[in-house]
Amino acid sequence: MKDYYELLGISREATPEELKKAYRQLAMKYHPDRNSGDKASEEKFKEISHAYSVLSDPEKMAHYDRYGTADGFGSGQGPFSGGAGFGDIFEDFFGDIFGGNFGAHGRQRPAKGNDLRYDLDITLEEAVFGTEKVITFSKLQKCSECSGTGSEPGKQAEVCSACKGSGHIRYQQGFFSVSKSCGKCHGTGKIITNPCKKCRGQGAVQEQKTVNLKIPAGVDAGSRLKIMGEGEPGLNGGPSGDLYVILDVREHEIFKREGTDLFCDFPVSFTNAALGAEIEVPTLDGSAKLKIPSGTQSGKIFTLKGKGAPRVGSHQRGSQLIRIFIEVPKKLSQKQKELLEEFAAHSADDDNKSFKDKLKDLFTGVES
Repeated sequence: MKDYYELLGISREATPEELKKAYRQLAMKYHPDRNSGDKASEEKFKEISHAYSVLSDPEKMAHYDRYGTADGFGSGQGPFSGGAGFGDIFEDFFGDIFGGNFGAHGRQRPAKGNDLRYDLDITLEEAVFGTEKVITFSKLQKCSECSGTGSEPGKQAEVCSACKGSGHIRYQQGFFSVSKSCGKCHGTGKIITNPCKKCRGQGAVQEQKTVNLKIPAGVDAGSRLKIMGEGEPGLNGGPSGDLYVILDVREHEIFKREGTDLFCDFPVSFTNAALGAEIEVPTLDGSAKLKIPSGTQSGKIFTLKGKGAPRVGSHQRGSQLIRIFIEVPKKLSQKQKELLEEFAAHSADDDNKSFKDKLKDLFTGVES
């Protein structure tokens, strides 16, 4: 007896998804309708189908793994006595061959409606603290005139003459009997003979929709908010799609954001930087006091904890980082010039003295 795992080209640790994928690929390859008259392909197809019917059933697989055979286990041991999920694999398989989205009886399956996207610009303050917005967008909605049936009110759709209302047409494909979704009624089993004037038989119309959107604190550019059920209507009784709101945060004139931290540059006068001072700096919460020590250099960064942005779902905020740059006055009074010149003279004397001391230290102990 051939090893079922080897037949399907999988390991004994393969997941159900890997098993299904492997079988599906082999079934497409060896299906008799794709290899007309090839007995070897037909036998191969039967072998892999039987192997899948065993390995897709947990109880049969356990029996096979233990005893090396599934013969005599349970009932219906033919090559197409599929185990768990066996019907699904053939439903997918024939969907690939014949096209269409059909279920057990050939009718189109309920399908979720299309999702929609809405791009929304917000300010940095709104992103940090959260806000509420009212957004309006265009979407397909169930026709209010015909309640989504597509027929004029009071008029009933007729039974499809091609499929007799079943929604599917049966074909004989080799030794398989296959159901395909009816092309005339698109699997609904009905034909609309008196289409609704408002939606023209579609059952849905394009309309404007307004919704309230709550934006949580801490969102950032690229954040995606999901509003369930606000997409387009589903098909064949399926659920509506969802609306995804993609956020973009406009640039701020003062602050830049990196994660939960905010950055800004702040000018400080030469005298405040040299002597030290208490200054007022901007934050998103208003102004705040910041003490800078004497001798503060340009480029020095100070941190205000708790003045940044929070993470979504958290009340704890990041920090605000303030980078100091020395502001040089463009205009000086005569008195200011005299004082700066005096300061420069003293600084030069100090620098020269320091330089002389360095030379002295350098040549100390050197014989002439």
